[in-house]
Amino acid sequence: MDRSKQWFYRTDCNLFYFFNEKSRSKGSFLFMNYITHLGGATFTVGSTVILCILLTAPFQSTALAAALALTLSHAVVVIVKKGYHRKRPYLVLPNINVVDNPFKDHSFPSGHTTAIFSIVTPFILYNPMLSLLLLPIATLVGISRIFLGLHYPSDVVVGALLGFSSAFLTTIFMNYWFY
Repeated sequence: MDRSKQWFYRTDCNLFYFFNEKSRSKGSFLFMNYITHLGGATFTVGSTVILCILLTAPFQSTALAAALALTLSHAVVVIVKKGYHRKRPYLVLPNINVVDNPFKDHSFPSGHTTAIFSIVTPFILYNPMLSLLLLPIATLVGISRIFLGLHYPSDVVVGALLGFSSAFLTTIFMNYWFY
């Protein structure tokens, strides 16, 4: 069991360095620093509230499912981060490219990735064609977290799965109770 944990951690670190090395380019660093904010609280909460207010049926119920998924997923993120104290890669690994004033809380799971996947998934489930636009955006947010030195790849993958799962369950709940 110990060997498999070591292998997993080494693989996680190697993947981390693969993405983080790309941030040595100033243009790509600035682009990813912009993209990462699409998973932040200001954008995810603000855009979800605006969509709930401005959209009409049936998209309004999809926006409500996104808002509920964001709330549910973030509650889980807070609980997991309190229980699993994984230090961020820039605090542990040498030679990391990292943003100015990085978060100092725990790394696992990625809250930004969880948030963006929780709000885009209901729209993708409602209209799969939207996945052509929304899935690359959500994926870029996740990659940006690694790129900027803030998360390991496993933090991002678990965040994406958590966001997707929360949104999937919320959408099923909404469809069952309201339709």
